Amino acid sequence: MSLALWTNCQAATMDAPAARPYGLIEEAALVVEGDRLAWVGPRDDLPDDLLERCEITHDGGGALVTPGLIDCHTHLVWGGNRAQEFEQRLLGASYEDIARAGGGIASTVRATRAASDDELFESAARRLQALREDGVTTVEIKSGYGLSLAHEARCLRVARRLGAGEGVSVRTTFLGAHAVPPEFTGRPDAYIDEVVAMLPALQAEGLVDAVDAFCERIGFSREQTERVFVAARAAGLPVKLHAEQLSDMDGAALAAGHQALSCDHLEWLSEAGAQAMARAGTVAVLLPGAYYFLRETKLPPIDLLRRLGVPMAVSTDCNPGTSPCTSLLLMLNMACTLFRLTPEEALAGATREAARALGLADRGRLAAGLRADFVLWDVAHPAELCYAIGARPCRATVFEGVLR
Repeated sequence: MSLALWTNCQAATMDAPAARPYGLIEEAALVVEGDRLAWVGPRDDLPDDLLERCEITHDGGGALVTPGLIDCHTHLVWGGNRAQEFEQRLLGASYEDIARAGGGIASTVRATRAASDDELFESAARRLQALREDGVTTVEIKSGYGLSLAHEARCLRVARRLGAGEGVSVRTTFLGAHAVPPEFTGRPDAYIDEVVAMLPALQAEGLVDAVDAFCERIGFSREQTERVFVAARAAGLPVKLHAEQLSDMDGAALAAGHQALSCDHLEWLSEAGAQAMARAGTVAVLLPGAYYFLRETKLPPIDLLRRLGVPMAVSTDCNPGTSPCTSLLLMLNMACTLFRLTPEEALAGATREAARALGLADRGRLAAGLRADFVLWDVAHPAELCYAIGARPCRATVFEGVLR
């Protein structure tokens, strides 16, 4: 198999000790073999025998190279929009008020069920293209706007279809326990029975990489969430959780007890919950877009997460109700300005730690043996990726070794 050499660049490998911030290599070389990185390091250290095998040479043009960005929490497939609810919140209604009046997730469920498969695909493809233009090469897409077997399957099939295109890898998460659908009003336990019953059929069709739930006062209780997790783990599927967004339901500790890949949101996370996450190695996924859009005032406990060594990822939470955002770079800026992450923490949150949040050990860093997914940026230093609001510095992406 032929090798391709990338030179005239600097590389933020995100794979080095703290003594070398960002794992930065000033004069770097990357060797690609097929869809994998065969070598990464200083250009002067490139072995002669490896150099001789390189049949193609790419001039990086002085670009900064980072791992491909990973958006590890999105709800990319939906119908309609919720601009009117945005207006209602500005006039004083709370997110919970709107949800209890039949809006919120329920309104998106109605619009999603009414949309055709092609309409769902076309709208989601536009969102995905915007993420790709921001350097995203891996994205997680949750279901949760169908809330019946037929409609959850439709949404997951659309997500798989999006992943069949070029230039991005899609991971699908079953979020049937997102809200109680109208046909189960007042019967949440019966709906959880239905969610558990959906899982085998969806898994048999190859539509599920992980299982998520919304453990919250307007979502599902700890007991209901645990029933979903027990079914998922029995099926050999990893779990994730929307946890402690609006209140402390102690969901993080529950999820960590099931070795959850991640707990997401976490504004109301307790110290006990954070300790459980640290013991389990569960990633904290921070979603500053939702925090901003809902005008939240309670910050996730960043210092506590740092002190306990809980890895922190950053994601768009792209969804119609609380974070209609398709720029992961904007989320890096918000993670720094709103949550006080350092730029290095934020970039790690969209690369190395985001990969961990999806259980993917083959990406998120630049190192030999990992996927050759990387981005060439028109910036001089990695901090610039968190700095300029609205900037679009992505020059090109390389996905599975192929320049896009």
